[in-house]
Amino acid sequence: MSLKSSNKVDTNRYQLEVAVDAAIFEKALDQAFHKENKKIAIPGFRKGKAPRAFVEKYYGEQVFYEDAINAVYPDALDAAVNEAKLEMIEDKIDFDLVSAGKEGVVFKATITTKPEVEIEGYKGLTAAKKPVKVTEENIDAEIKKVQERNSRMVTVEDRAAQNGDITVIDFDGSVDGVAFEGGKAENYSLTLGAGQFIPGFEEQIVGHKTGDEFDVNVKFPADYHAEDLADKDAVFKIKLHEIKMKELPEVDDDFVKDVSDFDTLEKYKEDIKSKLTEAEERKAKDDVENQLIDKLVENLKAEIPQAMYENKINEDIREFGYRLQSQGLNLDTYLQYTGMDKDSIRKQFQPQAERAVKVRLALEKIAKLEDIHPAEEEIEEEFAKLAKSYEIDVEKVKTFIPKEELIKDISVEKAINLVRDNAVVTEAEETDETAKSAE
Repeated sequence: MSLKSSNKVDTNRYQLEVAVDAAIFEKALDQAFHKENKKIAIPGFRKGKAPRAFVEKYYGEQVFYEDAINAVYPDALDAAVNEAKLEMIEDKIDFDLVSAGKEGVVFKATITTKPEVEIEGYKGLTAAKKPVKVTEENIDAEIKKVQERNSRMVTVEDRAAQNGDITVIDFDGSVDGVAFEGGKAENYSLTLGAGQFIPGFEEQIVGHKTGDEFDVNVKFPADYHAEDLADKDAVFKIKLHEIKMKELPEVDDDFVKDVSDFDTLEKYKEDIKSKLTEAEERKAKDDVENQLIDKLVENLKAEIPQAMYENKINEDIREFGYRLQSQGLNLDTYLQYTGMDKDSIRKQFQPQAERAVKVRLALEKIAKLEDIHPAEEEIEEEFAKLAKSYEIDVEKVKTFIPKEELIKDISVEKAINLVRDNAVVTEAEETDETAKSAE
């Protein structure tokens, strides 16, 4: 296989003329013959027993050309792309067969490539780091979460229902005196104020006591999913069986001993403050990196083919689908629940995909300009990390993650480290907004 010519025919589009030599094409023809021969019947021969020469004489010399060309084409094109030192991306390929015969095959393929990239000013970028501040209110909020997790439900008998209570009710709904599907239940647990039911429903249970029987009058929203109920007035007959409330444990040393490895509330608060400070510090560093990345994208000059964006959107949606599967859902069900379609979810993923493509191109260019190459031990360490993450053998990881791709990933990581290390980061002044976010 050899590259005869490589010509740029449009922005990010190259036409390659590729030759496949006679020996390789002959081998592919022979393989195509043996694959198809068992289906071929030739007069005077049992089915599948006719020699190739007879088959080609009977059906024509080119009978196996299409299968043979399809067999040699992928490797031939890959070899030609590498020889031309191009980076092909997944997109439409215009194929044109120039010749095929005893002397081999010649074809032309027009492919889409990564764009030519320019990036300047990636050293000395500026960013402002937000102040890290953890207040007593932050610490108390964390303790409140632990209280909530360790709470217990107690029955309320000495007061009426209020927001936040869990009520156990029977309800029986009707529209114009006629019951409707899904409008009836017994011993249903409803958290008041959670907005689980039609607007106005929960509010009318507030103020009633255990044992009360009463009506709730509501109007279904105009956009209600059941069209026969949309914008209709409904009456629900309610019987309130039980009111329950969440009882939080008292925050003291005994509480601390139950929920942590500490003996005193003071030590527990110190630990919470330390962890919150670490988390806020990580957030501040991530924010600085995002500022730097935004400026890299601004400095990037490239005519990026739309196919790169579309491919990234496809990749992100596939990964999203895998995450849904781990939660027992699939993408089609998710779209049905959210009222979205394939086009709308693609639009939702588009901004992050376009940013990711630009960032990757910028960092790959920086790695090239700075001659960044990971050492062999770094590559092996990364393979080992991946093997541990996937819980499989290192050698198996190497079979489905090409070394060249891993080298690019490591180089890109080194490039962002270079940008970060050469950035000028100042401490941002605390504003009302940052003060509120800390509270």
